[in-house]
This record gives sequence, structure tokens and C-alpha cells, in this order.
Amino acid sequence: MRDKKHRRSEGLFLAEGLRILSEAEESGRLPVQIFFAEESRAHPRVQALMSATESAGGEAIVTTRAILSKLSGKDNPQSVVGVYRELATDLSAIDRTIAPIWLVAQALRDPGNLGTMLRTGDAVGAGGLILIDECADPFSVEAVRASMGALFTQKIATARWDEFIAWLRGGDGMLVGTSLDTELDYQTPDYVPPTFILTGNESAGLPADYAAACDLLVKMPMRGKSDSLNAAVATAVMAYEVLNQFRR
Repeated sequence: MRDKKHRRSEGLFLAEGLRILSEAEESGRLPVQIFFAEESRAHPRVQALMSATESAGGEAIVTTRAILSKLSGKDNPQSVVGVYRELATDLSAIDRTIAPIWLVAQALRDPGNLGTMLRTGDAVGAGGLILIDECADPFSVEAVRASMGALFTQKIATARWDEFIAWLRGGDGMLVGTSLDTELDYQTPDYVPPTFILTGNESAGLPADYAAACDLLVKMPMRGKSDSLNAAVATAVMAYEVLNQFRR
């Protein structure tokens, strides 16, 4: 299941830890399989997850720490691992009115960044994350870990750029790109919900035609020697600025 091609063909991904699996259940998601160590069997939450999984037609499997280590790829694995069906949503099925903030990632290569963006989206009450072009796999082990369970609360959609722009312009939405090629400070504009925050590739940034299609291009002040922030950090800074404006 850790082989990407096989996992993709099955449409499955792994999540680890009792807290994450419990939060997934609270979000209405149950695993198709739950693996747990023998010493965890008596834990009330493990018993509840086992019962809920089996009632939904899934499997509850007692196993060893060694097997959990192989499943998770960690020397010191969590005591519970769940196998879930992927949660990807068609762009056409997204209701943009359910949230004032949406995150959009273009050609992001680092799964840790995608996971962190999902976690940020959950924190600010965003509707989800839209992946443009060839992004890293949001259901990889690294991305799922970095999301800390947020992928269960966020919509995840993938689309080509032309598909996304056509969909976006078919309704309300302000597209705000983060860029070094602008003098507009990120705190200057008045953002309007729903705001779509577009973050480009970690090293190349946004392509010129993508940037030109944005309603606004903004940048954060850089007072030191670095000329830019990490992509996930920049997204978080932007998301909280937009959230704070909407709160006021």
C-alpha cells in the first residue's frame, strides 16, 4: 500500500494515531481497515473505532508493532493505523459559498507543504485546497502527517489551470496571488469573500500568465536577507490576514 502506483489504483491512503482517526470519525469518515496493536485493544476509543468501522462494513485487525512499523514507515509507529478511501472532489462539485476562504496551490512539489496548507485551511475555516497542475500527492504519507488530520475537514480538488479559471469566473470569487513581482503590500487591499489565495511553485513562483489572471498580486515585506517565505508559510500569513479582515 506504500507503493504509490498501487495505492493510487486502489484509491486508498493511510492515517496514523488515535487522535487523527477519532477526528476523522467526527468528520464522518471511517476507515475501510483499522490496524491496532494488541496492547491498544482495551482502550475505549480504539474499541469505539473498531465497532464503528465494522458496523460500516470495514475490517478491524489486531497486529504487531512490527507490522504497524511497516505500514507507517516509522520505527516508532502509532498504536493505531487506519486505511481510508481518498477524499478528492470534482471542482464542479465544490460549493464556493460554504466558506469565505479557499486555498489554491500551483505546481507545489513538497508534500509537507501541501499538508501544512491543509492544516492552515482548517485553522482559518477555509473550504478546502484546490491543486493546479502537477502538485505533490496530497494523500501521500508525508502530506497526511503534515496535515494533522485536516485533510478530513477540507475539500481537496485537482484541476488544470484553464479548468480552474473557467470555474472561478463562473461565480463570485476574488483571486489573490502571492508574488515578488508587485509592490502591493498584502495588508493594503480590502479582500472580498470568497477569497481564493493562490500560491505558486516553491522555487519558480507563479507563471506570468497565471499571475496576470489574478484580481490582485500581493507580497509580504521581507526585512532580512531572504527574498521570500516558504510557500506554506506565505499561504498561512495570507490566510490569517484575510481571516482577520473578515473578522473585523
